[in-house]
Amino acid sequence: MSHDDLGPAPIRFLRPPGCGDTVRPMRSPAVHTYVALALHVGGRMRVEHRGEFELRAGHLHIIPAGDPHRVLSASRPEIWGLGFCRTCLDPARYGGLFAPLDRVRGGASPVIELPTARQAYVLDLLRELEREQQAAAPMPVIAESLLALVLAEVVRASGGIQAAPAQRPSLVAEALAMIEARCLGPLSLKEVAAAVRRSPAHVTTAVKQATGRTVGAWIIEGRLAEARRRLVATDEYVDVIAERVGYADPSHFVRLFRRHHGVTPAAWRAQHRRAA
Repeated sequence: MSHDDLGPAPIRFLRPPGCGDTVRPMRSPAVHTYVALALHVGGRMRVEHRGEFELRAGHLHIIPAGDPHRVLSASRPEIWGLGFCRTCLDPARYGGLFAPLDRVRGGASPVIELPTARQAYVLDLLRELEREQQAAAPMPVIAESLLALVLAEVVRASGGIQAAPAQRPSLVAEALAMIEARCLGPLSLKEVAAAVRRSPAHVTTAVKQATGRTVGAWIIEGRLAEARRRLVATDEYVDVIAERVGYADPSHFVRLFRRHHGVTPAAWRAQHRRAA
C-alpha cells in the first residue's frame, strides 16, 4: 500500500502523473492520508474501491482518507482533482459539506455523476485551485473557498445517494472517522477501541490490515498534518502548536516531528516559508 501526505498545504490541486495512455493497472491498493476527489473528464477507468466501478467523463470519485483503492484498467483517462486534510479544516465552517464523505464511509457509492451543466464549472474551480497553488504567495482562504464551492457541487449531485439501509459503517471506517474528529485532543488506542466496541488489539489489527497503518500512526498523521499547516500559516511558537495538536510535552512533539520529517518544526517552517 502507498501512503503520502499533502505537505504544508491542507488543500492541494491534484492531477495524477501519467494521465492518458500511460496509466497502468495497480497490483496493490493505494491508501491516502487525505481525502481525494477525482473528476474524470475524459477516457475510461475501471477501479476497485469497495466494489468495482467504471469511471467515465462526468464521474467524480470520492476517496475518504484510509480507503484502499486501485486502478484495474484504463483507456486514455483524463483526471483532475484535489486532496484535502479534513482534520485541518474547521467542521463548523464546512458544516454539511462533508456529508457525502460520511455517506461513502457509511456504505454509499464512492462514485457520483455531476450534472452535465455543472461539469465545466467544477473543472474551472479545479483549474483556479491549480493557479492559486502556483501563485507566488498563495492565500489559504482562497483555497478554502474553492474547496467549499467544489464540495457544494458534490453535495447537490449526491443528494439522492444514501447508504444501504441495513448497512452500518465498518469498524475501520468508524475508527478512522473518530480519529479525524478527535485526534487534535487527547486520544488513545484504548479510547478508539471503546468507541467502536472492540478490543484494542482487534481494532489496531483491523486498521493495519485495511490501511497499512496502525491506529497510533493515524493519530500521529492527523496531528502532524495540522502542525504543518500551522507552521506555515501562523507565527505561533512551536510549543503552542504542540499543545494545539495534542501534545502537552513540546519536546516530545519536536522529537516526533523530526523523526517523521527529518528536521525540527522550526527548521521545517523556515524551509517551506523560503520555498513560498
